[in-house]
Amino acid sequence: MKKLVKRLARLKLNTKITIVILVFTFLPIAVFSGVLFYNLEQDVIKDSKNYMLYKMNRESDQIATDVDSINMSTRFFLTHEGLQGILNEAYDGEETNVRNMLSFYKSDVAELERLVNNNPLLYGVRVFSVTDDVQEMMPVLYNASRMKNLDWYGTESVEGWHFGYYDQLFSSLITNQDDEIASLVTVVKDYDRGTTGYIEAAVRMKTLFPSLYEDLEGESSFYVTEDGTFHVSEHMDYAPAELLQKLDGVEAVASNENGDIYFIREGKRYYTVAVQSLKSVGGTLYDVQDISEDMGNIARRRMIFVMVAAFMLFVSAIGIDRIVRTMLRQFYSILDGIHRVQKGDLNVRVDDHGTDEMGELGTQLNKMLDRIQALMKSNIQREVLVKNSEIRTLQNQINAHFIYNVLESIKMMAEIDEKYEIADAITSLGKLLRYSMRWISGNVSLAEEVEYIRNYVLLMNLRYDFEVILSIDIPQELYDQEIPKMSLQPVVENAVLHGIEPVATDTTIYIKARELNGAFQIEITDAGRGMNKEQLDRLRETIHGKVQPEGGSSKGHGIGLKNVEDRIQLSFGKEYGVEVYSEEAKYTKVSLNMPRMISERKSITN
Repeated sequence: MKKLVKRLARLKLNTKITIVILVFTFLPIAVFSGVLFYNLEQDVIKDSKNYMLYKMNRESDQIATDVDSINMSTRFFLTHEGLQGILNEAYDGEETNVRNMLSFYKSDVAELERLVNNNPLLYGVRVFSVTDDVQEMMPVLYNASRMKNLDWYGTESVEGWHFGYYDQLFSSLITNQDDEIASLVTVVKDYDRGTTGYIEAAVRMKTLFPSLYEDLEGESSFYVTEDGTFHVSEHMDYAPAELLQKLDGVEAVASNENGDIYFIREGKRYYTVAVQSLKSVGGTLYDVQDISEDMGNIARRRMIFVMVAAFMLFVSAIGIDRIVRTMLRQFYSILDGIHRVQKGDLNVRVDDHGTDEMGELGTQLNKMLDRIQALMKSNIQREVLVKNSEIRTLQNQINAHFIYNVLESIKMMAEIDEKYEIADAITSLGKLLRYSMRWISGNVSLAEEVEYIRNYVLLMNLRYDFEVILSIDIPQELYDQEIPKMSLQPVVENAVLHGIEPVATDTTIYIKARELNGAFQIEITDAGRGMNKEQLDRLRETIHGKVQPEGGSSKGHGIGLKNVEDRIQLSFGKEYGVEVYSEEAKYTKVSLNMPRMISERKSITN
């Protein structure tokens, strides 16, 4: 099975699709045809079974009628007083009175003869004396010498049924010896004398067992007596003994009170066998119907169907494969392009890609290649810019040392002249410059960012006539939180420029941080002029990138907060960012949300 799967996996796509189409097309047809031909065979067997049941019932009724006629005739002869008197006299050896014999012949014999002739089922009823001292009166009374001409005489058991013998009572010139007969032989006994004669009630075999002599196509019968003697149809083309052996161990397919029906298959031969045990005659009758021709016709139709289906499968496979190849031509063109891309040729483009799914795939492949080339070009430019930025950063660091030294000299001069406010301002400016100009790869701790905001607010207060008070509510354990560098400064700058400067009055900026369910949140709130709903919605859309900032993409209102959100999402993911809340003439609150992460940089806490 694994080898087959591997072989199928190595097939081309058009071959796989062809196989799938053929399987799902012809598999239901194969199943349907299998069920159809199976049902046809079962119908033939069922019809044969029903016919054999009918035939068995008919034969059983016919045999019962024949046996009843024989039994009634036998009883009539047994109870006939005149006949018993003749047999007794012959047994005793008494001389028969001629007048009495003539009277018996004219009356009693004629009566018995009419009884036999009036029953068309009977072949004849004959009485045999045990001696030859009896006047024969045909066709009823015969002496012992006549009896010896019959086949049943001298058998081990004279009394009972005898089958399949010919009437040889007289020569063939007198009696018809072409018909096989069956007879019931009954012993005539006298209480004092014992056996005085025999009564032979005979019926033709073709009357008792008509199926043995019917020449019906595909049908035959045989009868097996109690002693194992076979009486077989002349047109039977199989050995009955072999058939009986095949019946051993076979279960009946149908049964009734008369017998059982069996179904036998031997190679290409099929038989339905009706078996009925005939207790009234002491034997078993077997009726056989050969349904091989009907079953063979179905087998031939099945073979023709299979051959036609195989031819159609072959033709369909060729046709479907060509159609699938045509449908997948664009796919193979795209696949060839992908192989060329793997070899490094990015100038490949899929032509005539159409409007279907394959066309869409070709279009997307072209777009992807265009994007890859654009990204490669952009990456080259970015690498150049990064190198230039690193050079400028190094230059700034060099310039920063000069600026720090100059600011330190000015600070010392201010302290000498006891201008301590100027000295403190210069100190804050130096820290501010040192933090902003220091090149750091990655994020910083919250403590560093808060220290920068303190110096920034201190310098802002030198610019205005009003004072901005900074209120910080941050638990000590959160100062090691990692945040993007310069992420609080744009928020504080917006609070001063857009919230506090327009009202020009002393106010407070509140910075509050807290941890919520593993997330970190820092809020910056100013008690400035706030915003109305329209302004707030516009700002939120700008921050989330839904609209462009007012006044341009680099200097417009809200660009600073958008940059902060972009940097947070770049560092921590799209689920984090900036939220703004405001009420006009009351407050504006900016909330920065990010995961709780401890910075590896050393915290600077107050």
